[in-house]
Amino acid sequence: MIIAAVCAAVVLSVLFILMRSRVPNLRIFFNLSLAFFMFLIVFLTLWTLCAYDKCSRVAVIIMRVYIICFTAGIAFFFTMLGLIMSDAKTEEAEVDCVIVLGAGLRNDVPSYILRLRLNAADAYMRARDGTPVIVAGGLGEGETITEAQAMANYLIKRGVDENLIWKEDMSTRTRENIEFSLDIMREKGMDVENATVAIVTNEFHVYRAKLIAEKAGVEAVGVAAQTPGLYLRVLYFCREAFALASEIVF
Repeated sequence: MIIAAVCAAVVLSVLFILMRSRVPNLRIFFNLSLAFFMFLIVFLTLWTLCAYDKCSRVAVIIMRVYIICFTAGIAFFFTMLGLIMSDAKTEEAEVDCVIVLGAGLRNDVPSYILRLRLNAADAYMRARDGTPVIVAGGLGEGETITEAQAMANYLIKRGVDENLIWKEDMSTRTRENIEFSLDIMREKGMDVENATVAIVTNEFHVYRAKLIAEKAGVEAVGVAAQTPGLYLRVLYFCREAFALASEIVF
């Protein structure tokens, strides 16, 4: 158990140092690794206590409860994954507005994942001439321009009419992206409660984004941009399962 704890501490320390150095996506991997090692250490602690006569009976009871809870958690986790994958697609529909959710900048230009979202939005809008698009994202840490401005610049370079681009530049997370974007639609005179919006994000994020939009009182369809690479797909789908669980429970 001591060896496992030391190994866990070393691995997590290395990941934490890399994360502080701003290695992309390390924060997600660090959090998932932390959860795994916490489970492992608790399990090994209970397993060790079961070997001692003085506390074996209590330890066995706790171990059984722990395993039951863990099994229920795994089942819930895969349920969340099932929901996420059920909506990981683009829905064709007539929409009143397109909302592109931010995904960070790199040197004040859209990150690769964000560019994939913007490309998907561009393609979706070309089939719906004249549909306005809201680019949603505020000023992130270390950035000198807002995500919304960087996204607008990218779409303009791809030939999107600047007059059709509305910038939501105050949000810092998904819920704010959507709620603040709906406020902009109202300011532009749109009947949000009777409108249909297309939310553009990566496929792992579509289900939760639509859920948030529906809670905010608007009908939403998803436009799913692909996530590059098997590693990133697995990583983001796993993280999104926890985020969706939090959204549903709280």
